[in-house]
Amino acid sequence: MIVHFPDGPYQMRPRVSWNHPSAPASSRVAYAAAHVVADPLGDNTPGSPAAVDWDATLRFRRHLWSYGMRVADAMDTAQRNAGLDWAATRELVGRSAAEARAFGDPATLISCGAGTDHAPAAATLAAIEAAYLEQIETVRDAGAGVILMASRQLAAAARSADDYLSVYGRLLAQVDRPVILHWLGDMFDPHLAGYWGSPDVGTATTTFLELIRAAPGKVDGVKVSLLDEEHEVALRAALPAGVRLYTGDDFNYPSLIRSGSHALLGIFDAIAPAAAAALQALDAGHLDLYDEILGPTVALSRKIFERPTFHYKTGIVFLAWLNGHQDAFVMVNGAQSARSLPHLCEVFRLADRAGLLADPELAVRRVSALLAVHGY
Repeated sequence: MIVHFPDGPYQMRPRVSWNHPSAPASSRVAYAAAHVVADPLGDNTPGSPAAVDWDATLRFRRHLWSYGMRVADAMDTAQRNAGLDWAATRELVGRSAAEARAFGDPATLISCGAGTDHAPAAATLAAIEAAYLEQIETVRDAGAGVILMASRQLAAAARSADDYLSVYGRLLAQVDRPVILHWLGDMFDPHLAGYWGSPDVGTATTTFLELIRAAPGKVDGVKVSLLDEEHEVALRAALPAGVRLYTGDDFNYPSLIRSGSHALLGIFDAIAPAAAAALQALDAGHLDLYDEILGPTVALSRKIFERPTFHYKTGIVFLAWLNGHQDAFVMVNGAQSARSLPHLCEVFRLADRAGLLADPELAVRRVSALLAVHGY
């Protein structure tokens, strides 16, 4: 098939079929950070409460589980701090955890973000801690694992590394099972600049490690999204035994996973079938096949996550629409408008080259309709 884009015709490759694995990968733990599907008939204009298509949202999580992925829910990929308000987040956590019970143990299959975004006015460490605890309780009551998200409120209120150690230390003392700590770089959220008490990454890392070492048995792993491969490898080596490094590096994930990192990635939302096949190849020691499968996905991921990186959710949802996981290319907070038509056309081409358009005819019809809406 040929698609006629504004910059010229594009010849599509033959369709690629990906097998569902019989079991999750054994050599790595892999989370896909999942997006939410907006209700196409709801009022999702910027600033409005999120109107979610719950059936499609839960169906997409079943899709991820069917490929052996764990789901990281209610995180930045689900538009936390970018349109997904607390009422919708709370419902998402409950619905997704309940859905996971049909597949197995929710505490294993799904972990959810707990933060402070429902308390934007929290300005003292005590208020921030209380906000965290409220969301931790919501996640824990649903039966899901807890991911302690980076807090905009803490970033604004903290005056030193000791403030981070104080708040997180008290939180870790109160959790009843190990959690995942999330270090989200300011390329994903500019409000988080200087997290852990310093704009210097090395100094911040020292504080981060001090926190983890002071709470043995409380941290399952750390999810690091700094897009710095060298730093991640060094941090991974410095972690206490038993604490996993979950890469959040959507630029360098193939080499990082290959060398020992686990995964908690937004791009796995879009490339789950290929990622599952690659992880099975890694389990079997077929490293050439692993590289062959994931190699073509890197250009796609780098395009989706190009600057401004925090708009990556638009490309993720665009691919979910092209692949028939949702009926409309709409997002909460009107975020479908955050990327240009040329950007989306290139995402289409790169997804096709990576073999990630499940139904090419459907994808062509949908991208052609998008082109028509834009006057082409």
